[in-house]
Amino acid sequence: MKSTLPRLFQCTLRRLGHENPLGLPRSGTPPHWPRRPERRKIRGVERVVAVTSAKGGVGKSTVAANLSLAFARLGYRAGILDVDVFGPSIPTLFDLSGEPRLSENNQLIPLTNYGVKTMSMGYLVGEDSPVVWRGPMVMKSVQQLLHQVDWGASGLDILVLDLPPGTGDTQLTITQQVILDGALVVTTPHALAVRDAIRGVNMFRAVGVDILGLVQNMGLYRCPSCGDPSHVFGGHDRVLRMCRDLDLPLLADIPLHPSIGDDADRGRPTVVAEPQSPRAEAFVKLAEAVAAKIHLSKS
Repeated sequence: MKSTLPRLFQCTLRRLGHENPLGLPRSGTPPHWPRRPERRKIRGVERVVAVTSAKGGVGKSTVAANLSLAFARLGYRAGILDVDVFGPSIPTLFDLSGEPRLSENNQLIPLTNYGVKTMSMGYLVGEDSPVVWRGPMVMKSVQQLLHQVDWGASGLDILVLDLPPGTGDTQLTITQQVILDGALVVTTPHALAVRDAIRGVNMFRAVGVDILGLVQNMGLYRCPSCGDPSHVFGGHDRVLRMCRDLDLPLLADIPLHPSIGDDADRGRPTVVAEPQSPRAEAFVKLAEAVAAKIHLSKS
């Protein structure tokens, strides 16, 4: 008997009955490019490390800023590039503002503070101005930030990329365009953050980027009055299980401490504001571990 359903509903039912109605790629499937773009080094930069998190609010930018400052403290020529177009944090963290000047080659000249060269979309738009762009404009701006910044005649030993949260266009553009020496994944012990961190690890592995290790942030809080420890997010062994399951090292365990946030808000990250504190030492040890993994040398 011939169906009396309108053609539109017949097509809809066929799609909904399919096991993958939207035709989405399978989980973990690497992105497919008809012709994979050629990755290249950032001019004037010896090593590039990306700091990423698949979830926002885990303190990724604070970790990235303190990591770059720790590299400088260890004697490396360090820089940080903020590629979070919609939510740039580096101008606030480094207490910098103003539009960058252009070099003779029409390239952006970084702004410097605390011995670290910085570049961010936050310098190019107003402090309170939203970036209301569609994907192509965002990708164009990311490409310009990657390849149209003059890091100086002597260049950099290490450039830290502060990536936006997620596993979308910006991350894919960077992995297509730049030779990365590795990536750090930042997470809190919270169950949702850990689940998203696993997705971030799998995304970078799918595109052939080496994951150097994990950074657990805000894992342990000590009461300032009595000194008793508290695992605010619970599940303090959750990140350790993740490291074991993914065969990744835990490179740093940064405590939850009011000073870290206060220092960041004042534009003096912990490595600068409290250089002798255990918290600053944790970031320095992280920089030492990363330097060893990527064979970083001083020029």
